[in-house]
Amino acid sequence: MNVDFQMTPIGEMGVGEEGGRIVRLFFVFEKKKWLDSISETDSVQIKRTAILNRAAQQLEEYFQGKRRHFDLPLAPHGTDFQRSVWNALLTVEYGTTATYQEIAEKIDNKNAARAVGGACHCNPIALVVPCHRIIGTNRKLTGFAAGLDKKQWLLQLEQKHRLTKIPIEK
Repeated sequence: MNVDFQMTPIGEMGVGEEGGRIVRLFFVFEKKKWLDSISETDSVQIKRTAILNRAAQQLEEYFQGKRRHFDLPLAPHGTDFQRSVWNALLTVEYGTTATYQEIAEKIDNKNAARAVGGACHCNPIALVVPCHRIIGTNRKLTGFAAGLDKKQWLLQLEQKHRLTKIPIEK
């Protein structure tokens, strides 16, 4: 896996890719835990590849309010259930929220709201797979690996830019 790190308005983030697909996007406070979990047989290089350059550019555009959708090849590692949740998260529009229950219903498993929360917690590609847009049934902020302050900041960023027009490049 190739990994690169970049500073963002909410702190340093790492992005990992394997075979030209993004497999990880994580907050640096997870870095030691993540590095400790890598086995000696895993090949990890800290270097920037073409896809990591593209991810860095898109993250920068997102934080500037210029990007609402990421256009990156993704290959998150997880169970079939987790991947179904993560795919459902990709349908939650920029600047909006959905509840864990709504995601459970979207994946045709209406009794799985708690399991959806677990899958959100295990989301290996934060921001790009927007688990920060998922809230409690009571419409309050709940759970976010980076902390509720960052979740609130991201939602406010999206609300601020949601209705502004993005200029068309000439």
